Amino acid sequence: MRVKPHIEIMVGFLLLLSIVALSFLAFKVSGLKSYVNKPETYLVHAEFDDIGNLKERASIRLAGVRIGQVVKIHLNPETFRADVVMAIYRKNNLPIDSSLRILTEGLLGTNYLALTPGYSDQSLKEGARIEETHSAMILENLIGQLLYRFKDDDKKDQKKHSKIEHKVVIS
Repeated sequence: MRVKPHIEIMVGFLLLLSIVALSFLAFKVSGLKSYVNKPETYLVHAEFDDIGNLKERASIRLAGVRIGQVVKIHLNPETFRADVVMAIYRKNNLPIDSSLRILTEGLLGTNYLALTPGYSDQSLKEGARIEETHSAMILENLIGQLLYRFKDDDKKDQKKHSKIEHKVVIS
């Protein structure tokens, strides 16, 4: 039994349309649009004790507005801290005493850098270093500290109860 040619053409057209739509979606999600009309930027450095799950191309935000992105992350061999190189859009004139924090989108989302502006009259320039940084909050570390604290509290309660029982027996 032979399928009608117009049905084959229609299936082929829908298949082609879905491939184009998926390709468009992949480019949109990957952020490759920034290569087409790339804004002028200047590079700034910052060092962190722990960057958590921060990745290259993570956004840098000020008051929730994207003002740049992470370009490179590497380990500083002298300080053994993570050196983060950022590209800040030139249209943003930021004070030199600004600070950076690593935050997470939602509870388990991706990490990004949140910039808090300082009060200096001097502005960040090409190659400047942001000195005040706050490392990422690692969920596993927080849970471990909480469990350790509960365990430590249980030991203190046990010691307190054993001292009370001991005093009662002696009297």
